[in-house]
Amino acid sequence: MPAPFHPDEYNRRLTSVRAAMDERQLDVLIIGDPANMNWLTGFDAWSFYVPQVMCVVPDGPPVWIGREMDAGAVALTTHLDVRSVVPYPEALVQRDDTHPSEFMASWLHDVGLGDKHIGYESDSYFFSPRALSGLQSGLPDARWSDADRLVNWIRTVKSQVEVDILAQAAAIAGHAMQTAWDLVKPGGRQCDLAAEIMAAQIRGTEDFGGDQTAICPLILAGEGATTAHPLWTDECFAKDQTVAFEIGGTRKRYNAGLARTVHLGKPPLKLTQTLSAVNEGLDAVLGVLKAGVTAGTVHRAWQDVLDLYGLEKSSRIGYSIGVGYPPDWGERTISLRADEQTTIPQDAVLHVMLGMWLDGWGMEMSETVHITSTGCKCLTHFPRELHIVD
Repeated sequence: MPAPFHPDEYNRRLTSVRAAMDERQLDVLIIGDPANMNWLTGFDAWSFYVPQVMCVVPDGPPVWIGREMDAGAVALTTHLDVRSVVPYPEALVQRDDTHPSEFMASWLHDVGLGDKHIGYESDSYFFSPRALSGLQSGLPDARWSDADRLVNWIRTVKSQVEVDILAQAAAIAGHAMQTAWDLVKPGGRQCDLAAEIMAAQIRGTEDFGGDQTAICPLILAGEGATTAHPLWTDECFAKDQTVAFEIGGTRKRYNAGLARTVHLGKPPLKLTQTLSAVNEGLDAVLGVLKAGVTAGTVHRAWQDVLDLYGLEKSSRIGYSIGVGYPPDWGERTISLRADEQTTIPQDAVLHVMLGMWLDGWGMEMSETVHITSTGCKCLTHFPRELHIVD
């Protein structure tokens, strides 16, 4: 399983990261987010449950420092050579009296980086306070700066090869959603349907397979439809139930999201009216969404439609999406919400998510879209109507 892209693509990314580091006068960047490691180098392994970092150093390629038994994944998934692999011994894993970050600090000191200006990711799920403390204690002469989301913001603008991979992820998402539509029925268990959806996500299409999605399939049925992110249960779907699905497709760790709604029986008027409003709002959002507009302007187009229908949605309606590992596929950069002044860049990819979680029921509709200079293009292709199962 070689790196998904040509070395030139990764060199371009590294150059962009170094330019951003230069703007902040950083000598070293310590990356703890596995999504950022993957984006920068292609590194891919289920190794993020123990401490690991990717270091962007002043000269040469990035350097991975991680658990010894995971070191082989560098050669399997990246273009990096042995000079970029620094394994720490198994004896450091999950102990009270020591921590791998002490080893990392010693390595940085030994290669002459102990007194440099070092940036780190402060809000990564995978870079703990203990890891930061061990690094800082081991490098008392270094100057430390929070460089959280430095890589994330660079990732926001996609290259054409990334857009192509995301289109494949979107095709897998559509295949998985079709599985949900075909198999959901009154009396069927949620867990059985979730298993079929996950199999479809991993199986992918005849042309390409899928990866594990960064977010598991979300099935909003019954009382679960009143909230945004419920997990499936072993309860059975019931007649006259509205069921919303948020399902992803993942290709080479690139995620595309897709949400749709099903009704088991004759749909109530309130559902069809809400769906009509959401579809109108989605058309309004897609009509204004292009490079150069602000996120708040996009949200305003949605809110204008909601105001006409007397509906309310307090949460954001979209976000930047791309490389992701559990528990999240969002890039933690662009958010489509009221008064947000972030300008949408060309070649961003967003998951426009219009979920309505109401009193006793809910529904969802979403598209993954590629931003162009003149508008946006849906990467997901799936019917937007309410799917009715008699």
